[in-house]
Amino acid sequence: MELLPSGTSPTGFVLLAVSDSAIPDQAARFPGRCTHLSGSFHIEGVPCAHPLTSFDGEPADWRGTPLALTGAVPEFLVSAFQDLGFEPFQLEPRHKALYHAAAVLTSAHSASLWLGAAGLLRASGVELPGRGLMPLVEATRRNIERLGDAGRTGPFVRGDEATIARDAEALPEGWREIFLKLGHLG
Repeated sequence: MELLPSGTSPTGFVLLAVSDSAIPDQAARFPGRCTHLSGSFHIEGVPCAHPLTSFDGEPADWRGTPLALTGAVPEFLVSAFQDLGFEPFQLEPRHKALYHAAAVLTSAHSASLWLGAAGLLRASGVELPGRGLMPLVEATRRNIERLGDAGRTGPFVRGDEATIARDAEALPEGWREIFLKLGHLG
């Protein structure tokens, strides 16, 4: 990676890892020699490579991780992602917002649910031992990966209305609404 003093521009190809709102201005600085990483935003004539993962700054095993390609992403860049284990697929511009919304539901919103659930327990004085809710999160993920829809368990799947009502009543109003809406979506 080339780190440059402020006010200077890189030579060669540029990978734009910037906020969606900054892409048009940045892409205009590097016409024909940049690709951006936005999963949601599309700008005609500027290719995009969106890795469907959550980065934490540490190396990871990205084998089998989708890489959405929109536009003419340079082959050397696609190859570099493939060398890391990413699996490219073509994503039409008209599907980018839906694709990204699904990613947000899967990642950021799921994390909000896990962290919120743990916070509800802590606020009530319930301290789970060990890794808390994470073994449940991991087991659920494995079940869904292995069984698809059949990997979903719990009172909504069983149609256990008494348990659903009792659980919903125990939640603060905002969480109750989320609990019921998400449960009935499945």
